[in-house]
Amino acid sequence: MTRMLRSILLVFSVLTMSGCATVKYAALEKVGVHKRDILVDRVQAARQAQEQAKDQFVSAYDRFTALVNVKGGDLEKNYKKLRRDLDRSEKATREIDDRIAAVEEVAGALFDEWKKELGEYTNPDLRKRSEQNLAFTRRRYAIMIDKMKKARARIDPVLFVMQDYTLFLKHNLNAKALASLKGEAGSVEAKVDTLVREMEQAIAEADRFIAGQGRNGS
Repeated sequence: MTRMLRSILLVFSVLTMSGCATVKYAALEKVGVHKRDILVDRVQAARQAQEQAKDQFVSAYDRFTALVNVKGGDLEKNYKKLRRDLDRSEKATREIDDRIAAVEEVAGALFDEWKKELGEYTNPDLRKRSEQNLAFTRRRYAIMIDKMKKARARIDPVLFVMQDYTLFLKHNLNAKALASLKGEAGSVEAKVDTLVREMEQAIAEADRFIAGQGRNGS
C-alpha cells in the first residue's frame, strides 16, 4: 500500500469515527479506495495493536515479578515503573477494542455491498464465481475475527489481576507485602502465557487473511 493511500485511509478512518460511515466510504470509492482496501488496512492496524498489547503485557508481568522478588532497592521507583507498564497495558487494550470494532464495521459494509451486487450480474458464470469468492472471504474473515475476539477475551483475566496487585501494593509497599505476593506470580504467568499464545494465533490468522485478499477478487 502506498504512502499516499495510507494517508488517505488514516484521514478517513478518523472522520468515520465522527460521521456517517456510508458517506465516507462513498467518498473513498470516488478516489479509488474500496471497502476491501479499508478492511485490509484495518485488519493490519488491529494486528499491530495486538502485537503491541502482547509485548506490553509481557513487560508488565516481568515488571511485577521483578518487584515482588526484589531484595532491597528503591521500592517506590520500581512500583512506579509497574504502574506505568500497567497504564500502557490498559491503553493497549482500549486500542484493540477500537480496532476490532473498526474491522467489524467495514467488513459488514463490504459483505452487504458484495451480496447486493451479485444481483447486478447478467453473466451467470461470473456471478457464481463472485458468489464463491464472497463465501470464501466470509469464511476466512469469520475465522480471523473469532481469533481476535478470543485473544481479546484473554486480556481481562490478566489485566484484572494485575490491577488488583498494583492497587494492593499502592498502600502496602513493603517487604512483607511483596513476599505475600511471590506465590501469586505463577498463576499470573500461566494467564500471561495463555494470552500470548492466543495473541500470536490471532496475529497469524490476520496475516493469512491479509495475504489472501491479494488473491481473491470480487
